[in-house]
Amino acid sequence: MRLQTGVFFCWLLMAQSAQAALFDDTEARKQIVEQQKKILQLQNTQQTLEQRLASVEAVVKGQGLVDLLNQNERLTQEISQLKGQLEVATHNIDTTQQRQRDLYGDMDSRLRKLEDGGVVAGQATKAEAKSVANTEASDYDAALGLSKAGKHKEAFEAFDKFLQNYPASGRAADAQFNVGYSQFMLKNYKAAIATQQKLIKQYPDSAKLPEAMFNIANCEIQLSQIAAAKKTLRDLLKEYPGSEISPSAKKRLTALEALKLN
Repeated sequence: MRLQTGVFFCWLLMAQSAQAALFDDTEARKQIVEQQKKILQLQNTQQTLEQRLASVEAVVKGQGLVDLLNQNERLTQEISQLKGQLEVATHNIDTTQQRQRDLYGDMDSRLRKLEDGGVVAGQATKAEAKSVANTEASDYDAALGLSKAGKHKEAFEAFDKFLQNYPASGRAADAQFNVGYSQFMLKNYKAAIATQQKLIKQYPDSAKLPEAMFNIANCEIQLSQIAAAKKTLRDLLKEYPGSEISPSAKKRLTALEALKLN
């Protein structure tokens, strides 16, 4: 009886040991599975972070540049609009003063005619010349108004027609610049560069040359010709360091040089 009891207790201890070993093995397997899950999660997280980093780098290299330069471009456009408004106001003052002089001159001529009883020679010719000058001024102002209103296609056509009708006009250089500016706003960048280069060649003494070079640089940026844009801006600052557009050109050049493009 004691022998049987001893055998029974031995068997019971062996069973408990086997069960404990089996339990330990199961727990170990669970821990391994959990660790594998955590490793997989970490790998997925790493892949997600790498994708987000790539997206951020793409934005910095691409659209981020465009946003930065567009902010400067909007400021440049506002300055151009203010300058245009000042130009119109100045022109209106000059036109008013010229009309007063013409009025006094016409009155004097009429008095002389009455006093002398003769006909003032060349009066008809002067009237015709004055009419042409007034038409030229009104055509230019109309084209400039279209540009300020954001109607760049119509402005391009109006300035181009102005150059055809008045090739020897004192406003021809300004009209040529505005043709190129309209092309830039219409995103016809290559044509805008050609137009502004024509301005630089045909009107080397024009006050519009610094703005034309700045417009060329902006076109080159939009065409991703960053090296060419940097050179154009450096040439602008070298040739026209005291121009009104030089501070904007300097800021644009600094922004381009700060970029690290592959």
